[in-house]
Formats: sequence, structure tokens, C-alpha cells
Amino acid sequence: MLVGVDFGRGSSFDPTLDELALLAESAGDVPVAKITAKRSAPDAAFFVGSGKADEIKSVVALYQAHGVIFDQALSPAQQRNLERHLGVEVLDRTGLILEIFGARARSHEGKLQVELARLQYLSTRLVRRWSHLERQRGGVGLRGGPGETQIELDRRMIDQKIKSLKERLVKVKKQRNTQRRSRERAGTFRVSLVGYTNAGKSTLFNALTKAGTYAADQLFATLDTTTRQMFLAEAQRSVTLSDTVGFIRDLPHSLVESFEATLQEAAEADVLLHVVDASSPVLQEQIDEVLRVLDSIGATDVPQVLVFNKCDCLPEHQQPRHARDIYELPSGRRCIRVMASALKGVGMDVLRQVLAEAALNGLEGGADADLASDPRFAVHNHPVSEAPTPERPGLPTIGT
Repeated sequence: MLVGVDFGRGSSFDPTLDELALLAESAGDVPVAKITAKRSAPDAAFFVGSGKADEIKSVVALYQAHGVIFDQALSPAQQRNLERHLGVEVLDRTGLILEIFGARARSHEGKLQVELARLQYLSTRLVRRWSHLERQRGGVGLRGGPGETQIELDRRMIDQKIKSLKERLVKVKKQRNTQRRSRERAGTFRVSLVGYTNAGKSTLFNALTKAGTYAADQLFATLDTTTRQMFLAEAQRSVTLSDTVGFIRDLPHSLVESFEATLQEAAEADVLLHVVDASSPVLQEQIDEVLRVLDSIGATDVPQVLVFNKCDCLPEHQQPRHARDIYELPSGRRCIRVMASALKGVGMDVLRQVLAEAALNGLEGGADADLASDPRFAVHNHPVSEAPTPERPGLPTIGT
């Protein structure tokens, strides 16, 4: 069962819970129903209040659900209280994303990063959720004063493991920095793919480099950074192209910290290819979220090219008139925008030409300014898709 709560203005609330449903499916779950509610503030004990908790319990029994997933973050006490009250496993958005990351990480570095984030999340949740957390007694023959509680032993063990993982990730970061310095000495032009999860980054990466990396129509299909050489005939030189982890709304802060070594590929790139799902009904919100994460990792000033992918999925009246134009970001900054379909190979030649211009002359004040002065191209600051968000079929909504 999926649960989302609207706390009013300023809160991140998805009334459709479609993204949460996709996350659940990515983790191997089958959503059967969704409940939305409105509150002015979270309830300290049950997050949604005791009345709504009773309603959720009845719906869990009705649909014979095995678990409940909340679209917002729960405190350890709220999660424990809800599990006791509902009688099934309760997970919040952060825990669900960590489960997906844990299942999808393939490289040694990726596994280290996910394990660190998982332990940091778990360390805040040792709130006597298990029956074995009674106080242990020390001394010969179990005599003497009270010793450490099991919860304290668990916390100390987790802290030691976190410290060890951080030390190993420092070594990984040094290795990546050595590789970057080597590319810098060689004068390599670096391009990084960034974007919201499932925007088509890996498909675009394959279309440009023929790398054959895993790509699927699901959230967080790939987590590990892949870098390949790409020869641009238009510029008569090679560049490096890196595919990075996708971003998502309310991405756990521990994951952003843990993936710092990976995300540095984006922060230190010469150009970012910001891949956008042009067919998404929440396109602008996804762009804003990617920009927020880029700001948090210090990549705000890196020149961007917006690639509006999946243009073949747009209805006829929303098909772009130009393969290339200028897009104005919320900050007022202007970027080249390329309309493309990585799956169909549409717009790849235009994108390669833009990358060639960037490799030869740079984007700041170069091709960007020239294009903006061309009367054939208009400056846009609105999304391509303005269609209403479709209801997810087969998922009944219970109450508001």
C-alpha cells in the first residue's frame, strides 16, 4: 500500500503517488492501493494521526497487503509505532530508495557507497524494534552490574563499520582524482550526463558511444559511473563521456554524501548534458530537482546543454519545430536545448555538432550567444509537455 500526506504549501506532495509506485515496482513490490491525506503537521506518534492509521489498517486487511510505503520520511519512532499498529512492515521513501540502490549497485565503489548510506540510515533507527535488545549483564557467571545494552553494542558496531567504509571511500576518491588529473594533463574534454532518473541517460550514452551499457524503462536502472571515449568527427578530436547516477525528488542526503566521489564527475566536467524526459507531465519539477542537486555538489557553474529526450513520445501538436534552440533556466541562465530521441536516434547528429562546438570554442558566450542572436530561434522558458498527469491504472485511491 502507498501512502502520501499533503502538509500544505512548501511540502513535497505527489497526489498521484505515481513516482512512489514506480519506485515500489523497481524494488520488486506490487502496489495494490494508495491513500492520500491532508494534515497541518506530522503526528508525533503515527505521522498520519491515529484515525488515519486505523483507516490504513482496515485497507491493509481489505487488500491483504504485506507492507505500507510512505512517500515522506518517517522518524524511527513513527516507523516503529506504525509497524506495531498495522501489523505489517512499514517503509518510508528513503528506505525504499536505499533498497533499490542496494540491489542495483554492481561495482566495488557503488557497493561501498550504498552500504555506507544504508548504515548511516540504520544507525538512526536503533529504537528497540527487536526483542533481543534487552540489557546484558557482565561478570563471571552473569553476576555483577548491568553491562552494555544490545542496542549500544549494535550502534558501536555500526559506527565502526561506517568509519571503515569512509576510509575505503577516501582511497577510491584519491584514485578517481588521479584519473581526472591524468585526463586534464592529456587535455581531454570531459562531458558528463546528468538528469532525473529514467530520463534516458543510459540510452543516450549508448546512442553516442555504442557502449552497450544496461538501459531499461525503470527508475535507477544503472548506478555505477561509466566513462567512454567518443570521437567527434565535426571537431576532429576525442572527448570523454560519463554516465552518472540519476537524481530524484527527496534524494536521501546520505546518498548524496556517499556518492560524492561519483558525482564529482559532474562537478568537474567541462560540459553537462542535462537529460530531460520531454514527455513527463512534471518536467519542470524534475528540471528544478536536478538543478538543486547540482547546486549541492558545486556544479552550478558548469556549462549545460539540455537534451529534451523522448520527443517521439510527444503528441503531434507538441512536436518541436526546431531540433535546436535556447532554453532559459529558472535562474535566468540560458542554455542550448536539443530535441532528441535516443531510442530512435533522432537528434544525435545535432547533439554531436553542439558537443563539437563546445569542445572547440566552449559554450559560455560562444555558440550560446550566436544561437540566441539568430532570429530563427526563440528563447523558451516553458516545458514542452503541459499535459495533465494521467491517473495510474488499476490503483484505487482511498480517501483524502
